[in-house]
Amino acid sequence: MSVIVYQTFVIKQEKFKEAIENLRKIKKFRMENYDHSVEILTPISGNDHTYALLSTYEGLAEMELQNKKMFDDEEYLELIGPFFLENIGEASMHTSIYRTLSDKTKEKK
Repeated sequence: MSVIVYQTFVIKQEKFKEAIENLRKIKKFRMENYDHSVEILTPISGNDHTYALLSTYEGLAEMELQNKKMFDDEEYLELIGPFFLENIGEASMHTSIYRTLSDKTKEKK
């Protein structure tokens, strides 16, 4: 079963251009260096400056392994640290973790 991490945050209006550029760099770095997929979600409705990162992992253990690798990587920390400190509204981040439901159904005997 896949594990999906849905992380929302509000981009400071005065930092919008820098934040979008940084988000693209973060996505590219994660896709090139770690074993998971990342998408940047932009709002169509709702709060205009609320963006999201959607990360998909093969499972919970893989999520933990990739997160350990990311947070042990100084280059990644140099990308992510300033991004969240300078571009994101304080206390606006919310993270949810989901797993996909198996397609298998058990047959009754």
